[in-house]
Amino acid sequence: MFFSTQLSRLGFGLVALGLAAGPARGQQAITTVRIDPARPYQTIANFAASDAWSCQFVGQWPAAKKEAIADLLFSTAAGPGGQPSGIGLSMWRFNIGAGSAEQGAGSDIKDEWRRAESFLRPDGTYDFTRQAGQQWFLQAAHKRGVRQFLGFLNSPPVGLTINGKAHADQAQTNLAPANYAALGTYCATVVAGVAQATGITFNYLSPLNEPQWDWNGGQEGTPARNPELAGVARAVATALGQQHLPTRVLVTEAGKLTYLLETADKPGRGDQLAAFFGDKAAPTYLGATPGVAPIIAGHSYFTTSPAAAAAVVRRQLAARVAAVPGLSYWQSEYCILGGNEGEINGGPRDLGMAPALYLARTIHADLAVGNAAAWQWWLAISPYDYKDGLVYIDQNKADGQFYPSKMLWALGNYSRFVRPGAVRLHAQLADSARAGQLLVSAYQSPGGRQLVTVVVNDHDTPATVQLVLAGRRRLGRSQAFVTSATANLQPGPALAAGQPLAVAPRSITTLVSELR
Repeated sequence: MFFSTQLSRLGFGLVALGLAAGPARGQQAITTVRIDPARPYQTIANFAASDAWSCQFVGQWPAAKKEAIADLLFSTAAGPGGQPSGIGLSMWRFNIGAGSAEQGAGSDIKDEWRRAESFLRPDGTYDFTRQAGQQWFLQAAHKRGVRQFLGFLNSPPVGLTINGKAHADQAQTNLAPANYAALGTYCATVVAGVAQATGITFNYLSPLNEPQWDWNGGQEGTPARNPELAGVARAVATALGQQHLPTRVLVTEAGKLTYLLETADKPGRGDQLAAFFGDKAAPTYLGATPGVAPIIAGHSYFTTSPAAAAAVVRRQLAARVAAVPGLSYWQSEYCILGGNEGEINGGPRDLGMAPALYLARTIHADLAVGNAAAWQWWLAISPYDYKDGLVYIDQNKADGQFYPSKMLWALGNYSRFVRPGAVRLHAQLADSARAGQLLVSAYQSPGGRQLVTVVVNDHDTPATVQLVLAGRRRLGRSQAFVTSATANLQPGPALAAGQPLAVAPRSITTLVSELR
């Protein structure tokens, strides 16, 4: 969907082409995919999702159910026949609440499922027994092998905000500059307190989320201008350093990718790549600030459709990031909202393949054209009638049923097999007929013993793919894992070295191959 034949000239290791022309009657044409280990691209940092907002309740559900949900999200184990038990997320995002839950209806956030507790009490002391359900999932992730964790704030704690709420008024930043240092101290205290309570220290802390939006109500949040974000980032980084914590500050969590590249409709809140990492003379420059990660983070909302525009934005972003030595880009939040040029709607909930395939195309675009080093989903667990969850639940605080979606397994085609430290390789389809049917990307595993190839087939016709590896190394035996209307990362029969891969219609297939 995202790409056409002309994108084969972009040099980002992706060509979304289709089946070869002229097959013999009754035979399926073979599409050759040429993979070149001598042309590496980004090193993958992680695949993630967040605990907002349902984990505060689901983390206190009956043990069997919450353990089963944790397996779906984090497990890298396999059951009978090699069937993966879960999608093996490699990072978990923890929502550090601002205290709207304690305020209740007085928070002006009507939906209690969108409120969040705060560790900070009104008297200035801390209570690290709060956010207990979220802490349960934090530890469940660690128990299942997750080793990267990120704490993020949607709003400063209500005791530090200008209006005493966890949302803003009149599009104004809800934190006075006089409280930047106090916010830094709060963040460092939370990192240390959570570490003491759970044994887990956040690798990253994101102090401001989507600063382009006005956040006048509905959920926790505050807008911020670039100078304000820079001031907060410096204060938080300083406080973390003073407490000798290894946690690094992540910016900018832009509300959509275009705000990383241009001012657009948000004066003072856009063109963030230049503001924070591109222009060393800018007063907002953070590239030399100790404790600030050399990562620019943005969200793929409202930039996934139409196909041509999606490709252009990601190509521009990859080029701009590459021009800054040492900088990498993370796609740090996405779910399927509206504004997709009529291609798909944000609602209602859909557990089937249509949103799963759209999600797979988006991941593919972000990784293979945008050169994203990390890809992170929004709500791991959703109670809503919306395409925002990996696992859906009944909206019941004490107990309920849960429903894995095909979007969960589609993300798993990447997250379960493309592990931290994997390197994306140049992968090009040699044939151009039926352009756009197949989206293919390839990754060499850490240590170089495996090649992981992900094939997205969004069409109603099957395909056959032959991998060809450049250089001295050769491909050995392979194992395919398929997500389709009838399969959830289902393992297929082992393929001998050199054997073509059959790709089912409307499916996502991950092929794990030995490298010799």
